[in-house]
Amino acid sequence: MDLSERRRNFGVYLAGLRRAAGKSQRQLAALLCDVSGTQSVTRTEVSRWERGRRVPEVWLPWLAQLFAVPLQEMEQAAAYARGDEWARLPGPAASLSALLPEGDPLRAAGSTGRRIGAAEVEGLAGRVHALRLADDVLSGGDLINPAFRELRSALALYRESSFTEDTVRGLLVQIGELGQITGWVASDAGRLDDAERAYRIGLDAARQAGDPPLAGNLAGSLAYQWSNNGREREGVDLAEAALRESGETAPSVARALFSDRVAWAHTRVGTPDSSQAALRALGDAHAALDAETDGQPPPWAYWVSRQELEIMDARVFTELHRPLRAVPLLTDVLSRYDATHARELALYRSWLAVALADANEPEQAAAEAERIIALSGDLSSDRTAMRTRVVLERLQPFASVPEVRTVLTEHSRLLRT
Repeated sequence: MDLSERRRNFGVYLAGLRRAAGKSQRQLAALLCDVSGTQSVTRTEVSRWERGRRVPEVWLPWLAQLFAVPLQEMEQAAAYARGDEWARLPGPAASLSALLPEGDPLRAAGSTGRRIGAAEVEGLAGRVHALRLADDVLSGGDLINPAFRELRSALALYRESSFTEDTVRGLLVQIGELGQITGWVASDAGRLDDAERAYRIGLDAARQAGDPPLAGNLAGSLAYQWSNNGREREGVDLAEAALRESGETAPSVARALFSDRVAWAHTRVGTPDSSQAALRALGDAHAALDAETDGQPPPWAYWVSRQELEIMDARVFTELHRPLRAVPLLTDVLSRYDATHARELALYRSWLAVALADANEPEQAAAEAERIIALSGDLSSDRTAMRTRVVLERLQPFASVPEVRTVLTEHSRLLRT
């Protein structure tokens, strides 16, 4: 890990302590001036520390006092930021640093080139949200090229332009959001390495911007990918680290989403202990959504709702072979789900089909399989293709049932793709 990445990780650690103390950057600067008897700390200086631009060496004793942490811990964190080999970063920021693989960090902004401002950032924000809305009705194969084109363009804007500190934070937030939706699109297209790279770029941008909920969304998205692709234990660790880094003051919809991802990660592990942890996390997700928070819901969480939490409940119950709990939930939600969201309908019906098979209702499961195949036939989605195979494999023990035999015979090619 290079020195710039260490400093950014230190900034995340410092920002986490500040938020835990319930202070804004401006309030922390004022408190440091009070306890030190000087007027030399400003909000801008605190922002530089939290973005990894500087290490507040002389302020460590006062920071330790204000944050009520041992001075030794602050000094160790500063040693980590300086690049000392022995030093390790305390706290949840260290968890994400250790769990995520090494990669190319987001390059630092240049000081030359065309000057940009709020208008360019707002334009990018509009395109990012348009990409999110397109993902509701299109598949990864349809969107992967425009998504990566937008990500490359945004990175070029960051590297080649000049801007104020307020503008650069807004730009970094949009790069973070763009990294998340691009990673999601790439994963749906079956390009997992490209997805992980996009998530890592977005995470680096979110952390430089000092946006813990966005960083949590990116890390949680990558954890979801790991959980579904053979890295279940790592998925649990990363999903839990993402929830911690998002912070207790994160908007309720964000904490609900991150708890749901923790639940899914534990479910994929498949042990009795992890199953109980999954059920607890489902409860945490519902409690988070019920809680009132001061923060505004972030734009990337527009789709998180009670209905989506119920779908995750049902998916977990299906994976845990509790069809009597899964089937009623899925049947109710699917009866009122937006028909334009074909990929999600196909995916959610795939869990209903498996739950019906577990409930020894093969005829109904076969009918659901037909619906899934009809919905996903025109989708360029690796997720729906994989779930279709899961459903057909689950139906094979019922091959003597006429309805099942018909489905397996007519769609046998899907098991070979």
